[in-house]
Amino acid sequence: MLSWPMSPVIRPAVSADASGCAAIYAPFVGDSFVSFETEAPDAAEMARRIAEYGASHAWLVAEAGGHVIGYAYASPHRTRAAYASSCDVAVYVDPAHGRQGIGRALYAALLPRLKDSGFHAAFAGIALPNAGSVGLHEAMGFTPVGIYREVGWKLGAWRDVGWWQRLL
Repeated sequence: MLSWPMSPVIRPAVSADASGCAAIYAPFVGDSFVSFETEAPDAAEMARRIAEYGASHAWLVAEAGGHVIGYAYASPHRTRAAYASSCDVAVYVDPAHGRQGIGRALYAALLPRLKDSGFHAAFAGIALPNAGSVGLHEAMGFTPVGIYREVGWKLGAWRDVGWWQRLL
């Protein structure tokens, strides 16, 4: 495990963070069923997402020693107008920095921003099983609302996705 000389700084993401975010995300896409994407986005695509979701919702990074070590963002929950006050959230942390409170710190910064921006409810979809993600979300005040059974096919098996909600 790498150790950084200072606590991470949580700040809004900028396009220069795209390669760091892409590097963190790639193993979750290619080596696990945590993400249902099948091709890891490159830095250009990640920069596009940072710009889009950063403008409409929020995208934050945790930085330490000049390196992005985690990120969290919100995106639209659904496209119909009645859903506009709801959002989906996600957090990804470099596994070398897991279980150090970085995910919690990212959400602790993200969720109030969303509330201050007028969002009412945040939803997190978690590919199951994933005890670490479930534990993080429940520690941050999310409650389970349901499970989509066998909703996605990844790495040779049907995967369930549980949904957690937090009113902001």
